[in-house]
Amino acid sequence: MGMTRSRPAPAYFMDIAMAEARAAAGRGEVPVGAALSGPDGMLLARAGNRVEEWGDPSAHAEMQVMRAASVQRGGQRLADCTLYVTLEPCPMCAAAATHFRVGKIVFGAYDPKGGGVEHGPRLFAQPRCLHRPETVGGVREREAGRLLRDFFQRLRA
Repeated sequence: MGMTRSRPAPAYFMDIAMAEARAAAGRGEVPVGAALSGPDGMLLARAGNRVEEWGDPSAHAEMQVMRAASVQRGGQRLADCTLYVTLEPCPMCAAAATHFRVGKIVFGAYDPKGGGVEHGPRLFAQPRCLHRPETVGGVREREAGRLLRDFFQRLRA
């Protein structure tokens, strides 16, 4: 009998995103991490914010994993992929997800101030939205939110 390979559970990819967020905090970045899985359940890319390190305001974790997966796959369409991110994507990242045609976005903490999915411009709800990924918010929300709160409390201290 041959061995069957099981796909990693979604929790596995959120674990990776959380690890990337913690690593980002350790570098002095806003602690946001992302992972992108392909249709076969394989990890295509992982990253944490590098805005400060690279001096690039577009170096959000989501942007990095979408770019990396696109290069790796040799095409810009990620319709069969799932983006896992620790914080609700901002309007820039949400718009990029529509252009990359990401199939699904799973995020942790909601972002009432800077979010672009459930808050702010609610990009995917706009009638002229290019592509509407399936979205699931609030996954490990408390843990992701605590990481962010602790980071900003340390900055203010």
